[in-house]
Amino acid sequence: MPHFPFIAAAYGITIALLGGFLVWSLWRMRRAERAVEEKR
Repeated sequence: MPHFPFIAAAYGITIALLGGFLVWSLWRMRRAERAVEEKR
């Protein structure tokens, strides 16, 4: 399986990007909630 390293790297990058996007979106939502609470 000579293509395995490339497939593993592609999967790793994809999972890392998805995980990073998930964490970033959650952090952004929490920041937005805090900003709304401060405005009240």
